[in-house]
Amino acid sequence: MTSTLDHLVIAARTLPEGRAWLEGRLGVSMHPGGGHEHFGTHNALLSLGPDAYLEVIAVDPAAPAPGRPRWFGLDTPEVRGLLEDGPRLLHWLARVPGLAGPDLTPFGEALELSRGENRWTLTVPDDGRLPGGGVVPSLIAWHTLPPPTRLPDVGVRLESLTLGTPDPDGLRSLLDRLNFVGEVEVREAPQPELSALLVTPDGLVTL
Repeated sequence: MTSTLDHLVIAARTLPEGRAWLEGRLGVSMHPGGGHEHFGTHNALLSLGPDAYLEVIAVDPAAPAPGRPRWFGLDTPEVRGLLEDGPRLLHWLARVPGLAGPDLTPFGEALELSRGENRWTLTVPDDGRLPGGGVVPSLIAWHTLPPPTRLPDVGVRLESLTLGTPDPDGLRSLLDRLNFVGEVEVREAPQPELSALLVTPDGLVTL
């Protein structure tokens, strides 16, 4: 199995807040996404080229409460506290060919999900928390064409993703197990943290 970066996740208290924040940082407009019935969230999307993208996600106040903890730690006090300071890069997803074979213990349960015409399988821990505090990727296998194939190209590209963790050797070993291929740097840090360097039409931007 070989894996690549599928997309970055920026979370916000509200979708309008997150969208305005990111559009202000990058100088480009995001594309409307949609709602996620299974988790009571909604999003907006941005192309990072033909193979990757970025999403801004938030709890959808118009959606019924889900029957389980929301993904990406959105129900946890830790993430809610972080988002009080504004939107932030919270997580990333690695694209894999399928999720039938590998040991998913570090990643969570494989769920069959859909939104509109999109169909995919995604790993989510039972408690909804971020794997590895956000630096361990969730795994996604698309059953329909992934969003980058349909999003308008606005000239933004991911230059690099840096993952800080107290256990860099453990994270590197996990990525090696996934045969991950991509511009991801792992370094030692006191706590899990993510930083993405993006190339935009107006220059380099760090999230």
